[in-house]
Amino acid sequence: MKLPILIHPDPRLKKVCAPVDDLSDELRTLAEDMLETMYDAPGVGLAAPQIGVLSRLIVLDCIKDEEEPPRPVVMFNPEVVASSDEKNVYEEGCLSIPEQFAEVTRPKVVDVRWIGMDGNEHSETFDGLWATCVQHEIDHLNGKLFIDYLGAMKRQLITRKMQKLKREKARA
Repeated sequence: MKLPILIHPDPRLKKVCAPVDDLSDELRTLAEDMLETMYDAPGVGLAAPQIGVLSRLIVLDCIKDEEEPPRPVVMFNPEVVASSDEKNVYEEGCLSIPEQFAEVTRPKVVDVRWIGMDGNEHSETFDGLWATCVQHEIDHLNGKLFIDYLGAMKRQLITRKMQKLKREKARA
């Protein structure tokens, strides 16, 4: 089931999310719904607070090539356990900040640990777009948006555009 995505500024997007204590069937269904929502948007990542759920859950799939099979990843309680000194700059966007993009510098490679849909602990090293995406989504769980990496002027400009977009949507 596709879910509505919150648009910045929304106070829920700035909240720190609670850890997932127990993998219920409801949470597994939520993860499946989040994947469907992300693919439909379309995006490469989605965090639970973006749909108004303040739990530490993210989904991602950074496969862009139509020839390659999708690689959906569901992470409960994800955490970066190590990151490279080498940095990468990507032009980031966000489903909660539609049609706004900015360059953000992050570690190029990260080691991430999480609980999977199977209830087991997983870990993997991510590089490139995958590393950027997983860091971006984990930031959401900590109440941080990609625009928080920008200067005050640019951040305020984007926030004003989002306020205007929300007003227009409310009138429609």
